[in-house]
Amino acid sequence: MPKTMLVLGARNLGAAIAQHFAAEGWSVAAGARSAETITALSERIPSALGVILDATRPEEVGRACDETRARFGTLDLCVNAVSPGMRSQGSFGGGLLAEASSEDFEHYAVQVLRQSFAFWSACSRTVAEGGTLVQITGGSARRAMPGKGPWAAGAFATRAMSQAAALEMREVGVHAALLVVDATIASPKTEAYTREVPADGLASQEDVARAVAYLEAQDPGAWTHELQITPRADNWSP
Repeated sequence: MPKTMLVLGARNLGAAIAQHFAAEGWSVAAGARSAETITALSERIPSALGVILDATRPEEVGRACDETRARFGTLDLCVNAVSPGMRSQGSFGGGLLAEASSEDFEHYAVQVLRQSFAFWSACSRTVAEGGTLVQITGGSARRAMPGKGPWAAGAFATRAMSQAAALEMREVGVHAALLVVDATIASPKTEAYTREVPADGLASQEDVARAVAYLEAQDPGAWTHELQITPRADNWSP
């Protein structure tokens, strides 16, 4: 029986991850908020199971897990590739703390953490023994940046929750990991403001998919619980 994966967030990065694993012979399921996104996924991966859901609600993520297992017989890998979208007003990440609104805080801190909790809560109950859980986040999980304090608050808390999950899931033979993408990811979502950035200053969606595959393939004697990927030309700091 082929292995099965479920990815949350199927519009850009999540769809690329799903396509990578489908090409490797995996059965694939993906969850997204809109029917439009699920239709686009089905065009890319006709065999995929698409589930419309609200990824901030554990019961809906749990339903996606159950539907995946019912369709394919197992669930071996869950990946959370949901990222916060930009609000219709204000700066991405929440803006300067002196200027950020309560709505900015709710969007970039509270909602980010709520969605991570839904992922860990639902998928930890469902993934098969020997399986893998991967939470993807940005570089703000490791260091705060000016103008993105609310997002850093949510990302830091997501990192803490991922560490707790890693310790808990080790006890039941499941590999839980945080994948920090300390980079802007080249995609249709970022194309408008990355056209002048050199190729080695961006991560590709395939780079991220390969990092997920690396984590999934690890033996229990050498599990990585936190992995950071950074482009060579990025202004990296520890």
